[in-house]
Amino acid sequence: MITFKSEQKLFSKNYKLIGAVDEAGRGPLAGPVVAACILIPCSFKITGDWRKVNDSKKLSPKNREHLFKIITKNFEYGIGICDHKTIDKLNIHHASLLAMKRAIKSLNKKPDILLIDGKFSVRRIGIKQKTVIHGDATLFSIAAASILAKVTRDKIMKKMHELYPGYNFNQHKGYCTKSHVEKIKELGRCPIHRKSFSF
Repeated sequence: MITFKSEQKLFSKNYKLIGAVDEAGRGPLAGPVVAACILIPCSFKITGDWRKVNDSKKLSPKNREHLFKIITKNFEYGIGICDHKTIDKLNIHHASLLAMKRAIKSLNKKPDILLIDGKFSVRRIGIKQKTVIHGDATLFSIAAASILAKVTRDKIMKKMHELYPGYNFNQHKGYCTKSHVEKIKELGRCPIHRKSFSF
């Protein structure tokens, strides 16, 4: 269940600006991993459409797109991307953390504290951090970041579909679906497939 209690508790401890970080694309066989960091000020209140924010995986594409527009209009945010080559070079774990680091560093403002989805912190960032397992399913701020990461990555994969139409990246977004695996067996891997992933 999504709540704003953890963020409110931090605000009550005199943190003025919270950064929330999540990523999308750890599991796919193709394409990048994308991270998003959003900045939430202590003046923020949840009203109206904000109550619809949830883990991106639990939202329909239409609702994700709607909330994406609202989030990007109202919050400062940063996006970090690691492509398939970086994933193959570093492994998906380290590439995901690097994407998060890039998202944080792309911000114009420095948050007082970071809420990171998962159990691993981002190294050498110079900002206090709190990791939250299943944060995208429990914390409003991380859920909002998950929407930004997911929609941004989906847009990238739709563009990849235009370059490599035979794989139907616009449908499965590079994940290991039955139809995707069948296409790989039929056509072989394309340039954006992760060589370090098996299926």
